[in-house]
Amino acid sequence: MQLHNKNIEKAILSSIVYRPEVMDDLVYDLPSGEYFYDSNHRKIYQTMLQLHQNSEPIDEEFIEKYLQADTKFNQNSIVELMAVSPLVDTVAYIRELKELKFRRDVVSLSTKMFKIAKDEDKNKDIIENKIQQDLFEMISSEQSKGFLTAKEAISKTLNYIEVLKERGNKLLTGVDTGFYELNLKTAGFNKGDLIIIAARPAMGKTTIALNMVLKSIENSDGVVFFSLEMPAEQLMLRLLSAKTGIPLQNLRVGNIDDSQWEQVSDAMHEFENKTLLIDDNTNATIGSIRTRARRLKMQFPDIKLIVIDYLQLIQSASNKDRHLEVSEISRGLKTLAREIETPIIALSQLNRELEKRVNKRPMISDLRESGSIEQDADLILFVHREDVYQQIENQKRQREAKEKGIALTTEDSTMANVVPAELIIGKQRNGPIGIVELSFIKDITKFTDNINNQVAYQDNIQQTEAHIEGLDTSSMNMI
Repeated sequence: MQLHNKNIEKAILSSIVYRPEVMDDLVYDLPSGEYFYDSNHRKIYQTMLQLHQNSEPIDEEFIEKYLQADTKFNQNSIVELMAVSPLVDTVAYIRELKELKFRRDVVSLSTKMFKIAKDEDKNKDIIENKIQQDLFEMISSEQSKGFLTAKEAISKTLNYIEVLKERGNKLLTGVDTGFYELNLKTAGFNKGDLIIIAARPAMGKTTIALNMVLKSIENSDGVVFFSLEMPAEQLMLRLLSAKTGIPLQNLRVGNIDDSQWEQVSDAMHEFENKTLLIDDNTNATIGSIRTRARRLKMQFPDIKLIVIDYLQLIQSASNKDRHLEVSEISRGLKTLAREIETPIIALSQLNRELEKRVNKRPMISDLRESGSIEQDADLILFVHREDVYQQIENQKRQREAKEKGIALTTEDSTMANVVPAELIIGKQRNGPIGIVELSFIKDITKFTDNINNQVAYQDNIQQTEAHIEGLDTSSMNMI
């Protein structure tokens, strides 16, 4: 297979000299001289780009003037391209030029991989991360696009509205969160978003993330779960409990009857046929997470959500202050989310200081080792349950009464199986903040919507559908 074509290169360069206005498009289609294999052609095109930037004439005289000091440049190259007839349409030739460069890049990357593999000073993780990063960057660069004109942007926007109109759920533009009111406020988790779910221990941050994972699986969206705290078996038990409604403790000890076993078998069969990938490596670093995420995204295009439990457990290769390390990790996750165009949910711990307050609802300032977490996150959610603090307080009062020899009888509402919970939107880059009211079912470790949220959600869907139906979409295709 030929990896370069000098005749095509000459034809394109000749067309620029005879019709300099084509540079307006080539600036975006061919942003550098690297697309040209011949070193002289590369220098000529780079000079053309510079002349275009300086608003100077792109002709034989100015090109020679700019390159006359370059002793390695062959001046005959300009004479040769002037003898070539210009192209009427450069589109097909540009496409061919870009494909040839891509093939050369593949060969170059293969050579680089070979050299890295022979380097005894680099371990497997470093080698794998470097190869994945270079490969992903090469593919992504070929898919990048230039600016959109207003006309193109309007056309894409109207097409987007048409797509929404055809969807069953008009309120979601991203991944379904699994909760009605949260969908209302966020429109789902969107591509490239970094979502932080933070809470104090025992509040249920892992549980609510698994509830979101379950919803994605039910919608046939692929999910990757990096579990740095809990083994894969425990995660699956929680998913099975939430899916089947069988108490988690019963699943843990195998205390299930025949009908429940059938439910478990059906749920496991459903999971087996979906893209659910769990990595429970406790020594994960931001580099290894990036490498695996890129690789899995290329291998499983249906992946729509990545979850990391939890952010502070990600190891860093640097010896910086922990606050700076966490800042680098959060920035790395945000960059990764944009790079692979997939929302990433990262769970996070909160500081103990909030427990000293009368009002224990979390705030942004309660994020542990926050660094740039607030800046990098597109959406920050706090899980809050008053029953956890009430139970702690009741136990403290019982203990103090017992020490004093006093019989204390209290009405403990925290013993209920279903208790109120809140999902607090502390930050949302593209939407409102506020509180989403939920319920928490303890025995199956599952968060659910309140019935009034569901009714409001359905009403909103109907109103949105009625509004979109009233739009005159017949004019959309005219743009």
